[in-house]
Amino acid sequence: MNEVELKSHLDLAEKSPKQIAAAVLGLSDGVLRYKPAADKWCVLEVLGHLADIEIVYAHRLRQMLADKDPVIAPMDQDAWARNLGYMDVPAPELVALYGLNRHYNLRLLRRLKAEDLEKGAFHPELKRKVTVAEYVEKMAGHGTSHLQQIEKLKAGAK
Repeated sequence: MNEVELKSHLDLAEKSPKQIAAAVLGLSDGVLRYKPAADKWCVLEVLGHLADIEIVYAHRLRQMLADKDPVIAPMDQDAWARNLGYMDVPAPELVALYGLNRHYNLRLLRRLKAEDLEKGAFHPELKRKVTVAEYVEKMAGHGTSHLQQIEKLKAGAK
């Protein structure tokens, strides 16, 4: 990944919290809690996931950048959604947490040198090393994918 690609990914990642905030602004409780199936997430769970995955990104990126030979701890995002009270947190609070955590992660990533992008950690679920560059790309697209999910949920709730 070169500097232009890095800047492009980070700029895209920076837009996501505002896009998510606009997409959920003023949604009724019924729409926020609508599930198309029992095993699918509602908008509140998507927002909780976004807030928490930024914490996961923060920890993993810092492991890769600072630790020697780190190993990433696996996570079960569905278990997090079931067990961490996403349904009990107001949507604006989840959006704010997502935005603040993303902002802080981007501050770190904008200071990186080119060689930092190749730093990494072993990911036991993938059975290979993952790099900071991969996580930058992942962050750039993650919000967009969940924004589409939110739009589908809103349409299904009507």
